[in-house]
Amino acid sequence: MCSRTGSPARKAPARTMSRPPARRRGTARRPLAAALLSALALAAAAVPAHAAPTGVTASTAYTPVPPHNPYAGPDGTATMHGDAGSSDTTPLAGPGAGALSSERLALACPTVLVGSDGYPVVLCTPIFGQVPTVHLLDPDDGSSLATLKLTKGLLLGGVYAYIDNRDRLVVADGSRSLLRVGHHQDADDNWKLAIDQSLSLASVIPEGDAVTGLSPDWQGRVWFATGNGVVGTADDRTGAVRALTLPAGERVANSISTAPQGTAVTTTHATYLLTAGADGTPKISWRQAYDHGQARKPGLLSWGSGSTPTFLGPTAGTDYVAIVDNADTTVRLKVYRTSTGAEVCSVPVLRAAGGPGSENSPVGAGNSVFVAGTYGYPYPAVPDGAGDSVPASADFAGGLTRVDVRADGTGCTEVWDNALRSAAVPKLSTAGGTLHTVVRDPLIQGTKGTSILDPYWYVQIDPETGTVKRSKQVGIGSLYDTLQMAGTIAPDGTYLQGTVTGVLRITAG
Repeated sequence: MCSRTGSPARKAPARTMSRPPARRRGTARRPLAAALLSALALAAAAVPAHAAPTGVTASTAYTPVPPHNPYAGPDGTATMHGDAGSSDTTPLAGPGAGALSSERLALACPTVLVGSDGYPVVLCTPIFGQVPTVHLLDPDDGSSLATLKLTKGLLLGGVYAYIDNRDRLVVADGSRSLLRVGHHQDADDNWKLAIDQSLSLASVIPEGDAVTGLSPDWQGRVWFATGNGVVGTADDRTGAVRALTLPAGERVANSISTAPQGTAVTTTHATYLLTAGADGTPKISWRQAYDHGQARKPGLLSWGSGSTPTFLGPTAGTDYVAIVDNADTTVRLKVYRTSTGAEVCSVPVLRAAGGPGSENSPVGAGNSVFVAGTYGYPYPAVPDGAGDSVPASADFAGGLTRVDVRADGTGCTEVWDNALRSAAVPKLSTAGGTLHTVVRDPLIQGTKGTSILDPYWYVQIDPETGTVKRSKQVGIGSLYDTLQMAGTIAPDGTYLQGTVTGVLRITAG
C-alpha cells in the first residue's frame, strides 16, 4: 500500500497513554468488512472442562505485572507480548460497552504496536514477495499514513520488533542491522517513516543467521538472539556489540524477554537467564533444560518449546520465569525462580483439549499463568529448517488452561482447563479483568477438524472461570486466519488483531 499524503495535518497529542488522541474532524471511516456469511453459535468448548479445585481461591487482582522498562514504549503496546517481560498483559481495557463491530484493513501484519503518541506502527509481511514493510496507521480509521520497506530476511526475521521510549520501531532486518525507525511530519505536514539509526550486527552474527528476538534491558542496551543460538547486546549509543554462542544444536525460535534481573532466552532445549558484564558481554546466570520431545509437532513452528519466556510474580512482577515444554504426550507448564533458576513447578496443561503443544507465550500476571494450545494449527508455512512434524498433521485441538503459583511459592495448582480454541495469543487486560483473543470454531459443531471456511470470533473471556463473556463474529474463511498472532489494545479501546491478509479492527459503542 502506498503512503497517503495530502490529508489534513494531524498534530501529535500529549505523550500519555491515559488519553487517546483526539479524532480528526471530517475524516471518513473505511467501510466495514463484507457481510458475514452466517451466524454460528459459539462453541460449547468455551465452558471449562474442569472446575477450580477445592481450596483454591481465584485471584481477582492480576497484579503485579513486570515493571516498566524505561527504554521501551508504553506497557501493553510496546512489544508483541505487551512489555519487555513478555507478560501478555495490558493496562488498557479494550472494547467497552455497546455493540461490537469489526472491519478488516488490507495489511498482512503480524506485529501491531502503539507508541505513547497513540499512533499504531505495524510490521507487515505481504504474501507476495514477503518483503517486510513498516506502516504508520491513522488511529482514527486504521488507514496507512506512511510506509517503509526493509531488507528481506528469514521467515520470522523482524517479527519480534518493539517500540522504544521515543516511539521508534526497533527491528533487525535481513542485512543483520539493528534499526530504529521513526515517524515524522515533513514541511507539508505529511507523515514519513525513516531509519533514524542503524547499527550493524554482522561482526557477531554469521552469514546465513538472523535475529529472531530482541528486547531492551534496563541499561539501554538492546539484547538480541539469533536462530542459530547467538545471544548478544548492542549499544547503538556507543556502537558496542558483544555476543556469546549457546551450546551447539540449540536454536532460538521465539523472542526473548528482559527484566531488571536479566534476560530470559528459551532455546529448543533449555531456558536461560543471562546478564551482561560492564562492557555488555553476555554471561549465563543459570540454565534449565526441559523435555523437548521426539520431534516437532503439528501446530508448532520449531522442535522444542514454542514459548517466549514470560516473567511474572507476586512481589516484583518478575519473581518467576514461565514456559511450556514439548513433552510428547502431555506438555507441562514450567515455572522457575528468576533469582536461581530453581524449578517451582512442572504442571500438566491443555489436557481438556487433548492437544499436547503450544506455540504461544504464556500469559503471566501476579501468581497466575494462562496457557493457550496450538497443537494441530494449520500454519500455511513453517520456518526453514523446522523439520517434519510428527505426526505429519493433526486436527486443531486448542485448549486454554489457568495455573496459579501457590502463595508460598511451594508449587502450582491448576485452576481451570477447557477446550476453547484460541487462534491468537490471548492478552489479559488488568484494567478490565478480561482475556481478549480470537477463537477459531469448527465449521461443524462438535468436531475438532479445521476447514478453510471455519468462522472466527473475537471473544472476551472471564479469567476467573475461563468462560466467554462476550463475542463477535469477525469473519469466515481463510482470509480471516489470525495464525496465532498477538492482538493489541490501543489507547482508545480499539482491539487490533493481525490476520493472514489484514488487520482486524474491533471497536464497540
